[in-house]
Order: sequence, then C-alpha cells, then structure tokens
Amino acid sequence: MKLVVVGGGVTALAAAHRAMELARERRVDLDVRVVEARRRLGGTIVTERADGFLVEAGPDSFLSEKPWALALCRRLGVEDRLVRTDDRFRRVFVWFRGRLHPLPDGFQLLAPTRLAPFATSSLFSWRGKARMALDLVLPRGGGALGGGDDESLGAFVRRRLGAEALERVAQPLVAGIYTADPEELSVAATMPRFVEVERRHRSVILGLRRGLAQAPLSGTSGARWSLFVTFADGMQTLVSTLADRLPDSAVVLGQRVAALEREGARWRVTTADGVRFDADRVILAAEAHVCARLLRYVDPALAMLLGEIEYAGAATVSLGYRRADVPHPLDGFGFVVPRSEGKALLAATFSSVKYPGRAPAGHALIRCFMGGALDAETLREDDEGLVARARRELGAALGVTAEPVLVRASRWPASMPQYRVGHLARVEAIERCAAALPSLHLAGAAYRGVGIADCVRSGEAAAEAAVC
Repeated sequence: MKLVVVGGGVTALAAAHRAMELARERRVDLDVRVVEARRRLGGTIVTERADGFLVEAGPDSFLSEKPWALALCRRLGVEDRLVRTDDRFRRVFVWFRGRLHPLPDGFQLLAPTRLAPFATSSLFSWRGKARMALDLVLPRGGGALGGGDDESLGAFVRRRLGAEALERVAQPLVAGIYTADPEELSVAATMPRFVEVERRHRSVILGLRRGLAQAPLSGTSGARWSLFVTFADGMQTLVSTLADRLPDSAVVLGQRVAALEREGARWRVTTADGVRFDADRVILAAEAHVCARLLRYVDPALAMLLGEIEYAGAATVSLGYRRADVPHPLDGFGFVVPRSEGKALLAATFSSVKYPGRAPAGHALIRCFMGGALDAETLREDDEGLVARARRELGAALGVTAEPVLVRASRWPASMPQYRVGHLARVEAIERCAAALPSLHLAGAAYRGVGIADCVRSGEAAAEAAVC
C-alpha cells in the first residue's frame, strides 16, 4: 500500500510514524511518503541553541493531561528526556494598569476556586468580585449550555462571571492560547470542560471546586509530570526523533503539493515542480486553507467548508538578558496582557524560570508573544520594529532597560486556526463530506484541538483509518 502524507509538521510526522507501527502490527506492505513544502520538518516547532540559550521559536511544551503526546514519547523511548516545570514558581501575572498582578491562587483559567486569594486579589475591584461570586446563585444559561446554538467564550464568561473576569483574565489567557478574539471563539470547541461544568453543576465555581475535591491531582498526569512538559533539549527533540524513525526515502522536502487528483480508487499527488506520487491513501495534514486549495476540484463542497476555517498569525520575540539587568524577581512563569491595556504584547514567558536549561548561569530568557486575531497590524512591522516594541513593553512591565545579550524574532503567518462560534458543527460537516472519500483523511490543528497533544491524536487517528 502506498501512503502519501501532505505536510511536515508534528501531525504529519505522528501520522507517518503511527502508520508504520500499524503496518508492522498488521503485516501490511507499506510505502510512505511525507511531502513537505519547507526544506525542514517540524512546522512551527523550531529549537535553536545559541550562546548558551535554548530558544523555542514556536511551541515550547505540551500538555501532559492530554495523554496522546506523552504516550507517543513513551513509545518512542524518549520519555526520560522530558522535563517538568519548576513548580516553585507556578503562578502567572496579569499586566493591568501599569503593574503586574498575580492571578489569584486557585484560579482555574476562567474562574476562582479558592475564596481567600480571590477576595484579597488586587486584580479585581470589589464590584467585579461580587459579580463573579454571583455565579454561585445564577441559573444555568442558554446558548450551547441549554441545548441551543453555540455560544462565544466571551458571552459565556460575561454571562457567568461578568465583564472583569472576561477583560482581565479570560481574554488575555485565551489570546495566549488561541491568539483569538473571545467574542468570536466557540466555547464548546475550545473550553468544553466549562460547558460541561455548567451543565452538570449549574455554577462554574462550585463545579470546579467539586472537581478539585474529587480529583486533587486533576491537571497532571500523575506526580511525575507537571501540567506542561517539554524536552531537556527543546521541542525539536520530538521532531527529530519521529523523523529518525522514518526511512530516508520517506521524507520529501522542498516540494509544495500543487495538485491532488483521483484516478479511480487511487490518487495522484503532484508538486509544483512536477514531481508525481501515486497513492492508495492520502493524509492531508496541512492547514485547512491548503487542504481547501488541493480539494477544490476533487470535492468543491468540502473545499468550501475547509476554506471557512480562518487563521491568525503570530510572532515570538525571545530576549536573553544578564540576570542582574532584570530588576523584577521573575517569580512566576510569566504574564499575560489584557487587550484593554493597548499593548503589542499578548504575553511573555519567563522561559529560564519555567524550564531548566534555557539560559546560561547568571542570565534570563524571556519570550514574548505578539500578533493574533485582535492585533494583526503589529505583524506588519519588520523584525526590528517587533523587537523594539517587545523591549519597550518589557521595560515597562519588568523595569529592564539594558541591552539584551540575545535577540531572536520568529513569525508564523496564518498559523493558528480560529475556532469561531459554530466550529464544531462545521467540523462535523467536514467529516461527513470527507467520509465520501474513504481513501482520503484529514488531520491537524484545524479541527478538534490546536495543541501538540491534539495534533498527535489527530495524526494517529488518520493513520488508524488509512492503514486498515
């Protein structure tokens, strides 16, 4: 059987690796090709070592509570190369009105679970605290939770917890995860846990508290791992390990797929340079807009649905400093920035605090996130402008004015799918259309999760369907 995987990111690599595992188990004679337009593998995963710093240009970790990436690491035999966060500093700040406020201890992404830290927090006004506490007595709402249409995350948080919870916590946290506008983001597609909590417990706060009481280790994969984990040598370890498990002939770099055609029960995959691959099965593990382009003549209805999934771009700016030049104690994992502050920064991670080995002794590494759906204008600046904005705003937040000893800027245009209201219904329609093409399989961040663990799950599910 000939299998062509279009794309070279972690989804495509996980799909190709799983297909080979299944072929061995099921004794299928498999010839696999991974066709990638770039001249490297990994998609947005790029790790660089420079002057003693370990810099991640894209994702710097994955969630351990979603089991698929961790399970893949175990099968690859690289679990012992993972490192956990330094949980002595497990807190996040919110930059609000000119200073960094710690997010109250026990705050579970959107809502508080502990009374004392919440009551004494400087982040919220007393009116805002009272409005959040009203969640304890409010009835269940409508929208996605009442069995009706989908609801935006903004509408959900405002309805349950009020405007301050949305503007000062939910919006900046969501911007850091999804680079998205909460007023457009589907709560059912991005935060289904909170949908279920309201459905089952009515009050989000009470439901989260009950969940913590029943499962005190919730949010981790056992005592060994923190919520976020990464590799001691950077996320590129996952990419290089997966690539090393594929035959040399399986990887085709620098070839952009330009056409996809059906030939009876088989497929013809042709690149822009005229290289042709014949396949019995095809896995499209590229962005939805790329898949839409390739399928426009194969299945126009499917292509139209795929084209409706919008994308936002983002940039990272990593700055290395002498530790003595950073006045702030860096006693947390980083900070997020509400849109209302009018800053270019979405968030900043204190990388050398969060994970070991990210900076040489006596130095600090800080990674800044910029762009997203609410600030596409920032990405029109050149790299020099992005770095200058990042340095200026870090100076205001952390008091650092010294020249950095290391600077790296990376751009990721049209890289983050936007799960807008109605996303799950759209994905279900896509899946119904794709089912009519049983030898074609879709995988990636565009559908049911944007994280690395979600991408691994999606790629491996496509492989399971293809190798049968």
